[in-house]
Amino acid sequence: MKLPAVYIMANGRNGTLYTGVTSNLVQRSWQHREGVVEGLTKRYGCKLLVWYENGGSIDGAIAREEQIKGGSRAKKLALIESMNPDWRDLYDEIAS
Repeated sequence: MKLPAVYIMANGRNGTLYTGVTSNLVQRSWQHREGVVEGLTKRYGCKLLVWYENGGSIDGAIAREEQIKGGSRAKKLALIESMNPDWRDLYDEIAS
């Protein structure tokens, strides 16, 4: 089942962050982890899914992504730490 989601990938605690939106979080996270997606996540090794939020519609998810991308790094770090204070890779939780 496809469910719109906004997510943040990182290469480590307080490292490089990538914010994205997708209709299939499991597949998209796997693509980032395996390096099959060209771009920032592959270049900087952002393989850890550290935050995500499921949305109701793709338009809502896109708007939320833009809001997060427009915010400061400090706000992104606070968002991650509110859900995932240990910066665990959340991929296994969503893939099972």
